[in-house]
Amino acid sequence: MAYNFDEIIERRDTNSTKWTEYPPDVLPLWVADMDFRTPEPIRAALRAALDRGVLGYEFLQPRTQQVVAARMERLYGWQVDPDWVVATIGVVSGFNIAARAVCEPGDGVLVQPPVYHMFYSVHKNIGLTKQVAPFDFEEDGNVLIPKLDLDAFAHSFHSNEARTRMFLLCHPHNPMGNVFNRDELLGMAEICLQNDALIVSDEIHSELLLNGSKHIPLATLSDEIVDKTVTLVAPSKTFNTAGLFCAFAIIPNAELRERFKKVNEQITGHVSSLGIIAAEAAFSGACDDWLAKLLVYLKGNRDLVVDYLTENFPAARFTIPNATYLQWIDFGAYVKSGQITDTPHKFFLEKARVALNDGSVFGEGCENFVRLNFGSPRSMLEEGLERMRKAMDKK
Repeated sequence: MAYNFDEIIERRDTNSTKWTEYPPDVLPLWVADMDFRTPEPIRAALRAALDRGVLGYEFLQPRTQQVVAARMERLYGWQVDPDWVVATIGVVSGFNIAARAVCEPGDGVLVQPPVYHMFYSVHKNIGLTKQVAPFDFEEDGNVLIPKLDLDAFAHSFHSNEARTRMFLLCHPHNPMGNVFNRDELLGMAEICLQNDALIVSDEIHSELLLNGSKHIPLATLSDEIVDKTVTLVAPSKTFNTAGLFCAFAIIPNAELRERFKKVNEQITGHVSSLGIIAAEAAFSGACDDWLAKLLVYLKGNRDLVVDYLTENFPAARFTIPNATYLQWIDFGAYVKSGQITDTPHKFFLEKARVALNDGSVFGEGCENFVRLNFGSPRSMLEEGLERMRKAMDKK
């Protein structure tokens, strides 16, 4: 079946965060939702629910848990007991709930900068101590290759007096788009086990794989690891359903699962009934042909960004993501030369009227970076890149 990912869908007249945060003349290439039409099987399931005419409270049913479990087995060969599946309103809620379930004030929570800015909300919300294990980078020309230093990762558990109680893993990684291999995952997990730290693995981007990359759920590595892992998944990034607020925590450890469920009920209550319906349709397999075509289109968009940056911004450095629709770009050389006179985020917003994510929210020392979302029709992406080039040419 053919799908029209080039279609321009008007979103300015909606409540879209992406399209209403900035003035109408600003082209938004920032927050991580896509500008593509949500696949028809999901929309059909939602229409059928609306046609029934009642939108009351709903509890998670075994049917939904079975759909999630079947998805994990189909994609990864991971045999998930449906009882392990707990619904929550989002992945961000999920890792905050996990922290409340296991941490005491003053405990340490470990993150790997640069990383999705909401990871930093956990220690602030709950009174925990932030601990960091920053990535290193190797360079291949203009390409930044994230490098995991396991010795430094192990040292980070003892970087201050706090006991590291939880490690927040972004897998695949946002904003860099790297997919961790088995050795990297095992190395991090074994260090966590040695330090009796719970691993909360945010795997929301796990189906957005480019270049034939393979995702390995962390919890599949060993019985010891699965017992200390909360895996968070959702259809929202892959199938463009973020506004329906439905995600799932997969928690094999029964005691941990009950603690999580108790906090979940206190904080979030009911998951959106429409969110559950959309998730069932997304994970059923009915949208897999759409997803396969989407990944081809996203790879084309990613390659367009790489080629455009290489030709028109020769001093920029950037990752080449193997997953997600997000590009991590360093414009620091242009700041140093004076061609960019403010932070790159402010410069391109004011001079190019293009909204990107400000790198500073992803970690210390990232103020010269931006995150670009290429999950848009190609003509829209091309316009954004052209606006950025023209803004630089005026300097």
